[in-house]
Amino acid sequence: MIQIDHDDPARRDVHQLLSEHLADMFATSPAESVHALDQSALSGPSITFWTAREEGELLGCGALKLLESAHGSAKHGEIKSMRTTASARGRGVATLMLRHILDEARSRDYGRIYLETGTEEYFAPARRLYARNGFTECQPFADYALDPNSVFMELRL
Repeated sequence: MIQIDHDDPARRDVHQLLSEHLADMFATSPAESVHALDQSALSGPSITFWTAREEGELLGCGALKLLESAHGSAKHGEIKSMRTTASARGRGVATLMLRHILDEARSRDYGRIYLETGTEEYFAPARRLYARNGFTECQPFADYALDPNSVFMELRL
């Protein structure tokens, strides 16, 4: 059975997965269009980080970053560092992680969840996953700017 729990981004196997994720992002997108976070950033106070494991084996990870509105009244979130291990792809791990993150955002009374992903074909499965789960394209949010290599998506909760 796959379990999703809070985890430490610096944990050895997680660190390796995050390193692969960053390497793939820089191999796929221009450096100025890479918005993936490293393990240090994922340990920040505004970010909650989870891993999916089966019998101790790492299958994937994901994070939820708190975004406060300009007026400070509404809370929103951003999905960060969604990644599945190569051996776990096609097993529904990303869907389980996404649903876990969305459930957590709802429990925190977030108004919206945002994300940024790439426009390249490499990111097509991610875009399909998010669209299947109700996300629609939107304008850049938070500190992002228009970028031909980025797709911005949102889900109203």
